[in-house]
Amino acid sequence: MAFSAEELRVLRRALALALQPSPAPAEDVQDCLRLAESLDEALREGARLRAFLVADLVRYRAALPGTAAGYLALLDEVLGAGHRPDADDLAALRALRGSPVAAALLERCQGPAEQDVRARLARRAAPAALAAVPAVPASRTRLLALPGGRSGGSGGQDPARRPEKKPAERPAPRPAPDAPRPPRPIPTPGEVFPRRKPAPPPANPPHQLTAV
Repeated sequence: MAFSAEELRVLRRALALALQPSPAPAEDVQDCLRLAESLDEALREGARLRAFLVADLVRYRAALPGTAAGYLALLDEVLGAGHRPDADDLAALRALRGSPVAAALLERCQGPAEQDVRARLARRAAPAALAAVPAVPASRTRLLALPGGRSGGSGGQDPARRPEKKPAERPAPRPAPDAPRPPRPIPTPGEVFPRRKPAPPPANPPHQLTAV
């Protein structure tokens, strides 16, 4: 990517403002915004050009070995545009190893290809490493932190095995203080004046004298 003299001036001013923040004139701000838009457009254009070259490279690779010269030249151009070589590119270069140009490109592509493989393996290994770490349930963490939990000795009983407490019996309902009391039953005469039992006769009654 090449910058013009005016763009370099704006870029230098933007870097100075980033290193030493200070109030910038409105003209400098507008120049920085225009430069940012130009950079974004250049990046989009580079991505479109790279996609076009890669599609053309696939067609040349499918026609190997008859298109070896065109393929090697196009691969060199695509690498300069930011293309990352893949397994198909490496396989094609190994098949054309007899050419000095192919051998040089193979040596150039092996480094970036190995870096991409390591990056993919690292991304795959990260979730596996996280899954291998045993996770402590939240409930067990609380038990260990509270006194009397599993860490408090063998005397602590597992809360899950403790017998359930019986619900307390409810007391009998008391009558309201303003509630009318039930009327007392009227006593009968027998209850008021109980009958006296006759005295039992004596065991040895005296003999009465009779007149002669």
